[in-house]
Amino acid sequence: MVRRTKEEALATRHRLLDAAEVLFQSQGVSRTSLQQIAQEAGATRGAIYWHFKDKPDLFNAMMERVTLPLESATREASVENEDPLAAIEQVMVQALSLMTTDIQVRRVFEVATLKVEYTDEMAPVLQRHRSARNECVTDFVHALQHAASRAGIELPIPAKTAAYGLHAVISGLIQDWLLEPGAFDLVPAGRHLFNVYLAGLGFERRSAAAAGNCKQAA
Repeated sequence: MVRRTKEEALATRHRLLDAAEVLFQSQGVSRTSLQQIAQEAGATRGAIYWHFKDKPDLFNAMMERVTLPLESATREASVENEDPLAAIEQVMVQALSLMTTDIQVRRVFEVATLKVEYTDEMAPVLQRHRSARNECVTDFVHALQHAASRAGIELPIPAKTAAYGLHAVISGLIQDWLLEPGAFDLVPAGRHLFNVYLAGLGFERRSAAAAGNCKQAA
């Protein structure tokens, strides 16, 4: 038997992940078998187990292929920026824009939020979701504390509670948009809610877009 090259193996892996994305989105994760994924990809069941240990391993590999919106914002929040909230807003807007223009990002996020059941079998997927959420909240805590210190204000609620709220605002907005993408314009809604939420915490600031418009008018 001719030994597969690394390029062929990588191509097969990508076909399997592509097939998993499509099937998970159309019929849900729990109702999609590894055999169905293999058939959709034009591969064998053995190919599945060559590349992935089980369905959760395949699912997490699918997630790793794209940068999801909040994970992108998390990395930006963890950097010591001069204005951490402006940095988060900029990356958030870029991520929301990607949600509306990149079909793969939208499909994977839809699967991750609307099409997966956290059964015993999918415990590793739940753990990944929790870890990503916790990392995001931790970095938002640091960003909010840094911003409050720079602004000379005291947050009205504990920083961790505020960080959970910020996470809920962004993630909840994306999930609602996925339920009916035509219901509202995701990017402007994200900008407005982000700044309204920060105003509720005591921050007096303008969004990056508003600041840019003022400069152009001047």
